[in-house]
Amino acid sequence: MINLAASLPVSGPLVSAFATISKFAGITASFALVGTLLAAGFLLEDNAGTLSAPALKLRKIAMWSSVVWGFAVIGNIIFTLANILGSSLGSVFQGSTIRSFVTQITLGQYLFFQLCVAVVAAIISPKLHKVGGAMLLLIGVFFGILAPIFQSHSASSGSHALAIGSLCIHVLALSLWIGGVFALGLLEPQDRAIATPRFSQLALWAAIGVVGSGVANAWARLNFAAAWHSSYAIVVIAKSILTIILIYIGYLHRNNLSSKNAKEINWPKFAQLIMIELSIMIFTVALGAWLSSNKPPSPAGDPKFSAAITVAGLPMPDAPTLSRILFSWSPDALFLGILILAVALYVRGVSILNARGDKWPILRTVSFGIGIAAIDFATSGGFGVYAHFSFYFHMIAHMILGMIAPIALVLSAPITLALRTLPQSRNHEERGIRGTLIAALHSKLAGFWVNPIVALLIFDGSLFALYFTSLFGGMMQSHTGHFAMNVHFILAGFLFFHVIIGVDPNPKKAPYLARIVLLFAAMSIHAFFSVALMSSTSLLDGGYFAQLQRPWATDLLADQHLGGAIGWAMGEIPILLALIATFILWVRDDGREAKRIDKSAERLAAMGQPDELADYNAYLSNLAQRDRGK
Repeated sequence: MINLAASLPVSGPLVSAFATISKFAGITASFALVGTLLAAGFLLEDNAGTLSAPALKLRKIAMWSSVVWGFAVIGNIIFTLANILGSSLGSVFQGSTIRSFVTQITLGQYLFFQLCVAVVAAIISPKLHKVGGAMLLLIGVFFGILAPIFQSHSASSGSHALAIGSLCIHVLALSLWIGGVFALGLLEPQDRAIATPRFSQLALWAAIGVVGSGVANAWARLNFAAAWHSSYAIVVIAKSILTIILIYIGYLHRNNLSSKNAKEINWPKFAQLIMIELSIMIFTVALGAWLSSNKPPSPAGDPKFSAAITVAGLPMPDAPTLSRILFSWSPDALFLGILILAVALYVRGVSILNARGDKWPILRTVSFGIGIAAIDFATSGGFGVYAHFSFYFHMIAHMILGMIAPIALVLSAPITLALRTLPQSRNHEERGIRGTLIAALHSKLAGFWVNPIVALLIFDGSLFALYFTSLFGGMMQSHTGHFAMNVHFILAGFLFFHVIIGVDPNPKKAPYLARIVLLFAAMSIHAFFSVALMSSTSLLDGGYFAQLQRPWATDLLADQHLGGAIGWAMGEIPILLALIATFILWVRDDGREAKRIDKSAERLAAMGQPDELADYNAYLSNLAQRDRGK
């Protein structure tokens, strides 16, 4: 009898080739899934928020793309584990090896999460009927695609925040670009004519993201002076050349679309060009799969091994001084990409308003700039760098992200700007992007989130859940956890201050008295949290800061107490300013209401209609005269 386990290949070139093939199949299938969901929920027209008939036809393709993606991820798990163990494929299936890999090893956990996303997509995609459902599933697919990147070869780089972040942006932009081209190739000519103009705008943004993130990732991972003739560098160069060709094809598409009406375009030839473009993209994806399966040559300038690089992904900085805090900068590419996109969209919105003669308050733009700069300084700047090595600086960054930046962003009214500048529907039946945003703002889910009690629980309650459990130490250990923590700080602060002093539309605005009570409650809870930190007798980081072996501020408990003190000081001041702003808004609203009542009375009097207030005052005057007559 043949021993099947013994006959399976041993880890080596063949298994590595299988790993590359499975990654290529998974990437291609996931990009196809992104394209079908993108076309169904965004590129094609909808019927009052319901998927149109052409969009419904794409659901089957989305399902099979999910199935292929799932099987490819299973293969990726098996071949990756075989490479890690350096053993035959047969040994991978013995005992609880796979179960241990996907439950105890971070890379295995991320791959298993990706598999779960593929399975969920395969189940849900055939049942999609609403645009909102397609968009939510698309967001979930994005998370599934990006998850393993946080444990890719980029994670071993000393500048892993730049390498991982740029790779995430690169893959995300590629999925939109390649997936969109794939979807266009599937559509009928009449549907392609509807979807192409909108995709052309999206493809431009995606191409910029691909090029910018690709350059940043190559810069972080390669030293071309030392590795110019390595296979890895040659593949990177080939991938770059193909990307340039794809950008040129996209340029031809845009010129063709802008110079002709849809009826004048030769759609069969256009489809042929899309097929050529898609073929080049598939080959580019294959090169990307090879790159993801092979470790780049170590740059000559790589810092030597240290506990700081191993744990935090950054070399240990010198003791903090004012100049080092002001001028230190270690780019977190994922945050930078989000901030750059936010700035580009905000500036575009303001430009659209200016072009049609509308005015946008300059102070709102300034406020937006302050918020973006504060986030950048707390994530990539001096405070962001030192936040990895000291609880004191972590708390400063936390207060900036959770208190200062959200107030500035709330006062910049980004939702109002979006509602005034987003594209309208393309026909009378379509809800469109703007209509979808309005529907989301008035949904029951939005009403739940803007409930003052919910906002307070998220804003202050999450402090205790994070810092007084093992969650804080666990999240500080990984780039994923640290990124998620910072995002939570920003979103929780934005939600809370949107409820209190927000100028954007709110489906359930709380009375001013309730807002003031909420602010006093937040101030009290925050003070209690800070005092608890200052009086703590044990470290809350689960040993994270001790692993760093920093030569300065060696008293970790004193550093934690100092962080509690700074949290108290920096937390109370923004809440106090929000309290003052709430009083001002209350007075202004009362003044506007009084003016509205006066104008209404004047208008009724001019029209010869009775004024109830004036009639009541006359009635009181008559009663007074009657009393005097008696």
